[in-house]
Amino acid sequence: MAERLAPKAVHQPLPVARWLGGLRRIAFRSAAILGLLAIWEAAPRLGLVDSTFLPPFSEVAVAWWQLAADGQLLDNTVASLGRSLTGFGLAVVVAVPLGLLIGWYKPVAELLGPLLEVFRNTAALALLPVFVLLLGIGETSKVSIVLYACVWPILLNTISAVRTVDPTLLKLARSLDLSPVRLFQKVILPAAAPTVFTGIRLAGAVSILVLVAAEMVGAKAGLGYLVNSAQFNFAIPQMYAGIVTISVIGVGFNQILVALERKFTSWRREQP
Repeated sequence: MAERLAPKAVHQPLPVARWLGGLRRIAFRSAAILGLLAIWEAAPRLGLVDSTFLPPFSEVAVAWWQLAADGQLLDNTVASLGRSLTGFGLAVVVAVPLGLLIGWYKPVAELLGPLLEVFRNTAALALLPVFVLLLGIGETSKVSIVLYACVWPILLNTISAVRTVDPTLLKLARSLDLSPVRLFQKVILPAAAPTVFTGIRLAGAVSILVLVAAEMVGAKAGLGYLVNSAQFNFAIPQMYAGIVTISVIGVGFNQILVALERKFTSWRREQP
């Protein structure tokens, strides 16, 4: 009687090994940041820089905790995030459809092209006084300046994405007698998605940077206001605490957009 063949054992990594591997990856990715923080802590204490203007990181961390404990950090962060996300979201809603339209229909591109060239070469912060004069120093002007600044990276990347779709794919899709709607759905959008998301990620960074600058003029809340107020009152550790918070928010926002990009472009990883 033939012996029954035993199935080959599949060696799965032990939970401890997986945990150690993940820990090593985190440590490797964090090495540069930890090195920077170590230099930041050591340079003022060793007299390499004036600690009055660049306090050690530990003092900044203490100041950050104090701002968080008394609620100032949360209030200003919520104010900034509300403005930034509103302007950014409106920019996505406006720029993506408009970019698809301009990129696909040549008459629309010829009509709007000269106007877009004029405005896209005008820096958002250069128009800040105009937004303040027309819309006041309240929330509307700040959301509008973020909207204006975020539109351009999304719009230009979307136009480029549509215009650079592989012509072979388009010929193949037309040979299958796909309707224009199906062509857009099955070919244009999937092929353009990675470049569109590149523009969206760029706009995410712009939404934070432009807003912080705008909040330094006439605002009564927000991280830009916090940094500017701390600098004016010579509360240097609090100033750096606000700057660090802005950086952390920017990194976190980018990671969220990266995760969304992976979700909506998962078909690229599924290809053989």
